[in-house]
Amino acid sequence: MYLAGKVQATCFFPTQQASIMSDSDKNNDEFRSEIQSMFRNLNAGNIFSTFGQAEAQGEPEEPEFDEENEFLHRIREFNLRPREVRDYLDRFVIKQQEAKKVLSVAICDHYNHVRECLAKPNREEEEYTKQNILLLGPTGVGKTYLMRCIAKLIGVPFVKADATKFSETGYVGHDVDDIVRDLIRVADNDLELAQYGIVYVDEIDKIATKKSGGNRDVSGRGVQINLLKLMEDTEVNIQSQTDLAGQMEAMMEMMHGGNKKKRTINTRHILFIVSGAFDGLAEQVKKRVQGGQIGFGHTQQELDDTAYLKAVQSKDLIDYGFEPEFVGRLPVREVCEPLSAEDLEAVLLRSEGSILSQYRSDFAGYDIDFAMAPEAITRIAELASKENTGARGLMTILERLFRDHKFELPSTPIQLFEISAETIDDPATSLRELLHDNQDAQRKVLRHEVDAFAARFKDEVGLELEFEEAAIDKLVDLSIETDKTMRAICFEKFHDFKYGLPLIAKSSDTRKFVIAVAVVDNPDEELSRWVVESFKNRDAESAGAEPE
Repeated sequence: MYLAGKVQATCFFPTQQASIMSDSDKNNDEFRSEIQSMFRNLNAGNIFSTFGQAEAQGEPEEPEFDEENEFLHRIREFNLRPREVRDYLDRFVIKQQEAKKVLSVAICDHYNHVRECLAKPNREEEEYTKQNILLLGPTGVGKTYLMRCIAKLIGVPFVKADATKFSETGYVGHDVDDIVRDLIRVADNDLELAQYGIVYVDEIDKIATKKSGGNRDVSGRGVQINLLKLMEDTEVNIQSQTDLAGQMEAMMEMMHGGNKKKRTINTRHILFIVSGAFDGLAEQVKKRVQGGQIGFGHTQQELDDTAYLKAVQSKDLIDYGFEPEFVGRLPVREVCEPLSAEDLEAVLLRSEGSILSQYRSDFAGYDIDFAMAPEAITRIAELASKENTGARGLMTILERLFRDHKFELPSTPIQLFEISAETIDDPATSLRELLHDNQDAQRKVLRHEVDAFAARFKDEVGLELEFEEAAIDKLVDLSIETDKTMRAICFEKFHDFKYGLPLIAKSSDTRKFVIAVAVVDNPDEELSRWVVESFKNRDAESAGAEPE
């Protein structure tokens, strides 16, 4: 097995004749040199350098491989039980118990079979139907997160893609084979590891042919046909036909080896999971079950949709716009349920991957933390539930809450603040009150920043600025009134001092300059006056007169 990006070349001549070159060989070398220069920016230099090494040495070197990596070892020693996988998922994903059960069984069955095939290669010749999975359900309920957690637990490469970006040929959109190539990249070009990975394709309902109009091959049937090939057992070229560097590599192989060496990855052991919201499918199933439409309010409709989706049959998916062969490649189907406000509250409190931990980490970058009252958690969950985007609604509410806090607080001495239900409802007012309560401490911080500016000025220019107390107070007032940082205020006021003061120092022995209120009020005018006076004094000293 050869890793992606490595090329094995074959030499035509024995080693002792490597220095003897025909005119054709010289032309090839010149051509290769030109091509190498042209495609250096494509990061394709390794293609040509490999051939050069092969010619110089006469025989290609066999690639050296390290011992089996940790992840491949874990696959060979896979021994998880479905309940163990379920318990692991419970740490990260709230609700979706049936989906967790289905996924746990399918994952364990799949990787037990992979383990058996690795231990007994003849098992690969036996008939085996992969448990590719179809997840149905609304957005933000944890479909993607479930798969990421499973891939992390097992230690296999994981790739997520949206079905809407693919086309049949790959020229209008992406080639479906690119999913497998992405898996190789995620596996750090380890082909052996990549062939045991997990591919998750979201928005699969968007390629149903009934929604594709006249462009069926671009966004519908053609993509389905190509995807179903991947789901079973097919060879995928690790380089796309539209990959220019790959085409150059193939050409060089033809020049030096006679026949193009195909390098592919087999999808036999890659597990495919597809998902989608399937808008309208519940109504379709309802018509089949009840023979007519029933009007419900929004909340009741949402609950009923889940119940009807659980009753979906292959015929319903085919009527929805999927090819029978494609539906047949997805034998395992499960519906993810919408999340209630109580579920979202549990996501905030119990999930190890809670979005709250991300915000705590963001604030921790500035040595700031926050305490959140229980009623605030409840209020966030209630508002997020109204967004109708599942767990994604939590980030919508939290971003609205924390946006101004994340902007203002890093420039203050505040290291801890509290969040109540009132803060959730009116974050702007709560922030103003928080800043007002800490204004004395804020003034101290701003005064220290004046000292910090003086220290930076001394390091950069070599001259000392001594700020009078009244001048510091003036700068602090300006910072608060204009809502600008002290760094910005000092830059605006004293930007030209690093050019003017060295002139003064050069014409006199002055190394320290006192900054009074008058200098803060009119820095350019005062600097000009200082410069003029310094030159007058120098001229006076030169003339033997008393300096002013």
